[in-house]
Amino acid sequence: MVSERRTVRTGLFVGSFDPLTNGHLDILSQACQLFDRVVVAIGVHPGKTPLFTAEERAGLVRRVADAARLEADVTVSFFDGLAVEEARRHGAAALIRGVRDSGDVDYEMQLSGMNGRLAPEIGTVFLPASVETRPITATLVRQIARLGGDVSGFVPAPIAEALREKFVRH
Repeated sequence: MVSERRTVRTGLFVGSFDPLTNGHLDILSQACQLFDRVVVAIGVHPGKTPLFTAEERAGLVRRVADAARLEADVTVSFFDGLAVEEARRHGAAALIRGVRDSGDVDYEMQLSGMNGRLAPEIGTVFLPASVETRPITATLVRQIARLGGDVSGFVPAPIAEALREKFVRH
């Protein structure tokens, strides 16, 4: 009897996820249909001051991913360098990038070209945002929440609650 060895295909989904939005969850769900394992890589950059700490963002991503019962193993990591180096660290076959409009496509094509020069062994998978999530950005969600608006239509419930708590404290 010949034993089959199955290769686990890993994709790396990079972003700040500050906060995770329904748009991010849409792309993550699509990626989980293509990959056995998806690493959500949270970028941590010393020059930026995020609303949520890296640990808070990781906890929220894990909570939402667990509740969504996605089709792949989802893990979370932190990185402060090049996305392709993080992809190599996890043995990822591809970087996962969501696109909302033609502006995103132009930017992402440039980024993909540069990443391809830096790490030709790592591909890029572009996933289109669903019609419902195309207008959603984390920046707009933060602004609406900061001004007391209802963001429940733009983010998963645990994120909406975390935003309410964050702005009540401030």
